[in-house]
Amino acid sequence: MIFPAFFEQAPVVKAFDPLAKLLGAPSDGCFDYVYADAVRFSGHSCPTVAGSFLMGRAAMQALYPEGRAERGQIEVSMGAPAGHGTTGVMAQVLTLLTGAAAENGFKGIGGSYARNGLLTFAEHPESGAVTFRRRDTGEMVIAELDTSPVPGNPNQRGLLIGIMQDVASDSQKRAFAEGWQERVRTMLVDFADDPRLIRLKRVEVTQG
Repeated sequence: MIFPAFFEQAPVVKAFDPLAKLLGAPSDGCFDYVYADAVRFSGHSCPTVAGSFLMGRAAMQALYPEGRAERGQIEVSMGAPAGHGTTGVMAQVLTLLTGAAAENGFKGIGGSYARNGLLTFAEHPESGAVTFRRRDTGEMVIAELDTSPVPGNPNQRGLLIGIMQDVASDSQKRAFAEGWQERVRTMLVDFADDPRLIRLKRVEVTQG
């Protein structure tokens, strides 16, 4: 399996999962998620997968500034239905990082460690924003991905048309793949911490 070299330069998302520790794999419950994990899970590398990876990372760091985010203790609310646009793809990556799952997720052990119902979708498209909430403190942040600061190569469309029509040469196919991943590289390496790419807003929690 050969991934582009820049994958190793991408940020790492650090999480602690008490369920994993309970069950002994890994024994310390600590996960270091790398971008290649999201690619393996999604089956491809694209701006949506990369952006979702960075979105989850930013939200988890904001909610857990003191250290590793606790996997399974974060509720994720998508701003659109699962079948709308790239919402489903984004949700899959966020499930990987946070553990939040829809109703078909893990139901727990003895009333603890449940992950089902932590991932929800809006009934109607509201926005591309995603809300992350810590279950223990109620702290919330809203994250939104904006890929416009990292535009794609204008030649990509023409190359893709040739590929889909089965008239592209091997060099044109390579050029398309390299151009596609260059945009992903720019997002993950050059714009990983750029607030123009991932807009993060903290929500004030009213103490009841």
